[in-house]
Amino acid sequence: MQSLFFFVSKMDDEYRTLEKPAEGIYREKGSRFLAFGFPASDEETAREIIAGIKKEHHHARHHCYAYRMGPEAEIFRMNDDGEPSGTAGKPIYGTLLSSGLNNVLVVVARYFGGVLLGRNRLANAYKTAAQEMLSGASIVTQYVENTCHITFPYSQMNDVMRVMKEANITPVNPTYGNTVSFYVRIRRGWLSEFFKKLEHIDGLSFETVEHIP
Repeated sequence: MQSLFFFVSKMDDEYRTLEKPAEGIYREKGSRFLAFGFPASDEETAREIIAGIKKEHHHARHHCYAYRMGPEAEIFRMNDDGEPSGTAGKPIYGTLLSSGLNNVLVVVARYFGGVLLGRNRLANAYKTAAQEMLSGASIVTQYVENTCHITFPYSQMNDVMRVMKEANITPVNPTYGNTVSFYVRIRRGWLSEFFKKLEHIDGLSFETVEHIP
């Protein structure tokens, strides 16, 4: 739930993605193209999913895929897995671009039907399979988040926790002593406003980090 603490919503930190895995199928000249979509925000996760699809559908001749991910959708890859260059990964990726989705992996497993399709029909088959998957998928809006590390004297606990409560943010991995520290995840568009609410607290330090240890 979004907090009323932040009265301005920054559109540039929003993106649309799959809420959960989705599937679709397209048939052409005896070949079956099974499309699988997954939410995936890092390449390691994508590799694990692709390996799982290959294991589950080991009788499929090709396992072609595309993904885009990252805060600015700057991470992307296309793979034809033995199909003629540009006839599989590229049309799958094009479908992702057209949909505007981010942090998404699409894998299309092709069961060959014995008839060669030609480049145009083949590219259309992979594109259509991906579109069929997306047509039945549940799409949600999510937000790019920053991870922050906050440290402050224990004497300032009440002031800090008041800000946390107003912002509807739950501290992660807190440690307590004379000095208190914890991590928070916060929507990127709210980061500046959040910092302004904390900067007046004596002894508090606030830094963004890549991830929570």
